[in-house]
Amino acid sequence: MIVLHGITKRFRTKTVETTALDNVSVTIEKSEFVAIVGPSGCGKSTLLGILGLLSRPDQGEISIFGKQVAYTSERNRAIVRRDHIGMIFQSFNLLEELTVQENVELALLYQGVTASKRSESVKKTLDRLGILHRAEHYPMQLSGGQQQRVAIARAIISRPEILLADEPTGNLDEENGAHILNELHRLNSDGTTIAMVTHSRRDAERASRIIRLDEGRVCDSHQ
Repeated sequence: MIVLHGITKRFRTKTVETTALDNVSVTIEKSEFVAIVGPSGCGKSTLLGILGLLSRPDQGEISIFGKQVAYTSERNRAIVRRDHIGMIFQSFNLLEELTVQENVELALLYQGVTASKRSESVKKTLDRLGILHRAEHYPMQLSGGQQQRVAIARAIISRPEILLADEPTGNLDEENGAHILNELHRLNSDGTTIAMVTHSRRDAERASRIIRLDEGRVCDSHQ
C-alpha cells in the first residue's frame, strides 16, 4: 500500500545542513500496524510527515496505492490526504475558535457529508473516546489529554484507510493511553493501516511491526 524508496530529506539554514532522513526505504502493507521508534532527533516525525505528504523528500520516491506521489502538485497531495489519510499530530493542531464538535466534524465537512450525518458521526466518535460531554467546549477549556482525544477523534471520524499518529498517547495517563491504543487496534482490526511514532516501548510492542530509526536511517525492522 505504501512504499518509500531511497527517501532523503535535508533541512538547511544559511550555515548548517542537517540530514533528517538518509536513503530510507520502507514498505507498509495494507492493514499493518507499524510502530516507528528511535531516539529523539532520529527522523521519526520527519518520516511521518513525508508519509502524510506534508513535505516532499529531496530524493526518493513515494508510492501510495500504486501511484507515485512524492512530487505531485500540492493540490493533488491534498486530495490524497483528504480522501485516504488521517493524521494525529503531537501538537494537536486544533482550531481554538471552534468547539470540540466543530473541530472534529471538519474532516467530514471537507468530504461533503451532510449536516445530519456529520452530527451523528461526531457524537458517536466523541462518545467512543469518552469526551462527548465536552462537545460544546473550546480547546482552551480542555486539559492536554482531552485535547489529544479531540485530535484523535478528528483523525478517525472519516475512517481513513491510512492513519498516521505522532505520539498519540504522549499526553495521556496510563488508563487513557491504554484506551486510545485499544481504539487504534479496533480501527486496525477493521482494516485501517496505521503508522505510529512513539517513544513508549509498551505502545510499540502492541504494533504488529517495529521500525527503528537511528541518525536518519532504518537500522531495524521486525515483528
